[in-house]
Amino acid sequence: MALEHAILVSLLEKPGSGYELARRFERSIGYFWTATHQQIYRVLKRMENDGWVAARDVPQHGRPDKKEYSVADLGRAALSSWLHDPIEPDSVRHDLAVKIRGAAFDDPTALIQEVERHRQAHRDRLAHYLAGEQRDFAAPETGTAPQETQPDAETELQHVVLRGGIAYERMMIGWLDDVLATLARFGPADRDR
Repeated sequence: MALEHAILVSLLEKPGSGYELARRFERSIGYFWTATHQQIYRVLKRMENDGWVAARDVPQHGRPDKKEYSVADLGRAALSSWLHDPIEPDSVRHDLAVKIRGAAFDDPTALIQEVERHRQAHRDRLAHYLAGEQRDFAAPETGTAPQETQPDAETELQHVVLRGGIAYERMMIGWLDDVLATLARFGPADRDR
């Protein structure tokens, strides 16, 4: 996926400035696609030049005007074309997994601290995702039976992507727990096998 497609999706959800887009990438789109502020601004400029997005100046009180971007017809067509094109399943490229295999030729226990660091990073990300799910998708506590409503595709598809991130983080934590238990069975003497 190109950054352009992630930006188009975000702008179709809600038009915004480059700064607002960067914040969305930090808050929600970052669940599945990351980009720096500089990358977002650079790609926005190119997309504007290519006619994929339109920008309008929005006056701000006491601050310089900001550019608010929205998706133009060419951008909508580009996204539609991309949505209909098949993509290959992602291949896993996992540096830590290679290190774990390589530990058989050194001191396996030397990796414990590194694996614990990765586990903590996944725990932190899981906590962030769960907080976002609670904030953005928790059902209101009304005490009444839920109303039959038409599903909202935008909300439900955002939520299913987040649930995928939550499942991934839980899977990684479980796997790293397994790695730690395996590493703990070995000692420095095992490297001389």
